[in-house]
Amino acid sequence: MTLIINNEDVARVLTMEDTIAALEASYRNLAIGEAVCRPRIDIRIPTSDPTKNYQFGSMEGGSTSGYFAVRMKSDIVYENRNGDVVTQEKYCVNPGLFCGLIFLTSIENGEPLAFINDGFLQHMRVAGDGGIGVKYMAKADAKVVGMLGSGGMARDHMASLMAVRNLEKLQVYSPTKANREAFGREMATKYNIEVQICDRPEDIYKGADIVAALTDSAVPVLNGALLEKGTHVLNIGGSGVPDEATMQRVDVYLRFGDAPAPVGRPDLVLDDEYIGWEARPLSRKFGDGRSGKKGHGVMLPDKRITFHDIVSGITPGRTSPDQITWSERGNLQGAQFYAVAGRVYELAKAQGLGYEIPTSLFLQTIRN
Repeated sequence: MTLIINNEDVARVLTMEDTIAALEASYRNLAIGEAVCRPRIDIRIPTSDPTKNYQFGSMEGGSTSGYFAVRMKSDIVYENRNGDVVTQEKYCVNPGLFCGLIFLTSIENGEPLAFINDGFLQHMRVAGDGGIGVKYMAKADAKVVGMLGSGGMARDHMASLMAVRNLEKLQVYSPTKANREAFGREMATKYNIEVQICDRPEDIYKGADIVAALTDSAVPVLNGALLEKGTHVLNIGGSGVPDEATMQRVDVYLRFGDAPAPVGRPDLVLDDEYIGWEARPLSRKFGDGRSGKKGHGVMLPDKRITFHDIVSGITPGRTSPDQITWSERGNLQGAQFYAVAGRVYELAKAQGLGYEIPTSLFLQTIRN
C-alpha cells in the first residue's frame, strides 16, 4: 500500500532531532558518493494578471540507503509592499492555500511508497540546516540569539537552535508589535529563557552570539555593520543572502556542499541555489524570479569551507571566538527531501498513521 501522509501526521512523528540527524547523514552520503541530488529547477509562466506569475518548482535526490524523493510545488507568486518592506507572497488556488508534495519511492524495486504534504517537513528541514550551522560554527558557549522575524520559520529555528546550544536569551524584532510580543511570550514559556522584545531591529544585535534573519522579505534585512565579534549568522529570505555589509565582515563561510555534475558532463556542474526557465522571459517576474535574478551560488569562495571539510577533520570550522561566521545549505535541497521524508515514512508506518491507497493505482502493464 502507498501512504498519503498529511502535515498533521508529519508533525506527530517528526522531531527536530530526527530532522537534524537525517540531514547530517544525507550530507555525509553526498560527500562520499553514496547519495545524489540535482539543483532546484523552477518553471515560471506569466498569468493573465501582470502582477503575478505561476511558478512550478521541483528538486530531487536519493541514496543507496534506500529512498528517492522528488519534491514538487505549484504556486502563484507575487510581491507585497508595505512602506519599505517588500515581501514574497504565494498561494495555490486561493490565498492561504498551498500545494507542495513529496513523492517518495524505494530504490530497491521502484515502489511508490508515499505522497507527503511538504508544509511541516519543509519548515523542519530549513530550520534543521540552521541548527547544523550553529552546531558546527557558532561559539560553543553561545547563549544569546538575536532574531528578525516571529513567524513559523522563527519558531522552528528556535527548536533547532535549542537542540544544539543551551541558549539563555532571545532578542526578537518583527514589524508587527503584537506578533513579536506573542512570539516572545511563547518562547519564554516553551524554553524557559529570558526574552527581550525589541522595538527596533537594530536592538537584536547587542550581545548576540547568533543572529538569525528569518523573514519572508524579498530583500535583505540584516545590517552587517551591527554584528558583534564572534557572531554566527543565519539568513532565510531576503533574496537568500545577507546584506553586503555582513558579507564583507564574514571570516568563515560554511556552505554544506554543492550538487554534483551530471555523469560525463563536468561542464554542467552548477552551484546555483536554483535554476529557472521562463515563458516570456523579458516580462517581469516575481518571487524567486524577481528582476531576472539568479539563485546565488558560492558567495565567498576564498572563505568557504564545506560540511565534509569539518566532519572529515580537514578544518575545525571556526578557529577563533572573535570570528564572524555564516552558514547556508548550498543547492542540496533534493538531498534533504529523500532523507527527511524517508524518516517520516518509517515513523508514520510504525505508528499506523497515514491514509493507505492501493499501490496498484500507480502501476501499469504498458512499458513506459
